[in-house]
Amino acid sequence: MPQRTSPPLLTASGLETVLVFHHRDPDLAGQPQLGRAARLRRRGARAGEPGGGLTAEEAETYHRPQIASFRAAGADHVTVMTVTHAPEAIGIVRAAVAENMTVVVSFTVETDAFLPSGHPLLDAIAEVDAATDGAALHFGINCAHPDHFAPVLSGAQRHVARIGLIRANASRMSHDAELDEAEKLDDGDPLELASHYAGILADHPQLKVLGGCCGTDVRHIEAIGRVCLSQSR
Repeated sequence: MPQRTSPPLLTASGLETVLVFHHRDPDLAGQPQLGRAARLRRRGARAGEPGGGLTAEEAETYHRPQIASFRAAGADHVTVMTVTHAPEAIGIVRAAVAENMTVVVSFTVETDAFLPSGHPLLDAIAEVDAATDGAALHFGINCAHPDHFAPVLSGAQRHVARIGLIRANASRMSHDAELDEAEKLDDGDPLELASHYAGILADHPQLKVLGGCCGTDVRHIEAIGRVCLSQSR
């Protein structure tokens, strides 16, 4: 099993946090993440879909060749984003362990802070840790607005402490009913989003990676960096 230790972190004024961003420009598709982290292509499931998504065994089989290719290419660890149900996360972590790679798993939640599969976020983290002996480097939340998940962060601190990555949406829209049907991308308010991050970081200093997902661009990341760095001084 790979040793679960954090890679070296970018440090500025004591804030050991990496800023990353999401953008639709194909030239930026690599999305800089510390440690040359490779992002997995994945198959997910939403509540009510036939079959309920991959089982842990299917996910391990499906994702292991990708993880093996990342290791062969020299990646230090792998990060999977927008995971919608716990069994797939379990399979991905097991595949990473089998390939001697550290792994980060980032879940997405709906506007009610539940995974699209209907699973509570902290329960999903606990389930993955229990099934994999806590092998994931840490967990994350992405593709949801802070309003949707911030209340959960006051929950069971043992599981909240395992969250090390936040890549929120600028938009408060729901996934299926609004974002997927929107004709114009909702980019929200960069300063407001940054203030959300500052509050979350103040309460949860274990966070290591901050970034953006739907609706964000360099304006949002600049605002997040400026507010969070000034807060740490």
